[in-house]
Amino acid sequence: MLFTHMVEQESHDPLTDLLKAASDPTRRSILTLLAQHGPQRVTSLAGHFDMSLNSVSKHIKVLERAGLVARRTEWREHLIEVQMAPLQEIDRWFADLRSIWAQRLEALDHLLTQETAK
Repeated sequence: MLFTHMVEQESHDPLTDLLKAASDPTRRSILTLLAQHGPQRVTSLAGHFDMSLNSVSKHIKVLERAGLVARRTEWREHLIEVQMAPLQEIDRWFADLRSIWAQRLEALDHLLTQETAK
């Protein structure tokens, strides 16, 4: 039996990268904490999770690659802050999906209206 090893590759598609980064509950929690409380040190963020500082740092790096957080330095401290602009890409995708469903529902309503009129 042949087993293949799946390697997560960067996609060069911003929406795919955003969705992959946001697919993990820990990363979503990090984004929520940053949105609610503003920029945080990595050690402060790590205090909210039952995992090592190294694990939290890896999650932050995934979010950085997707553009969802940015790191800035103030003196000796590295602060992580949420970047809301990339989320607009996800919102546009959902808006397109809503528009498709709205069209389908309107067509269904039209058919049902025609059937009841007969």
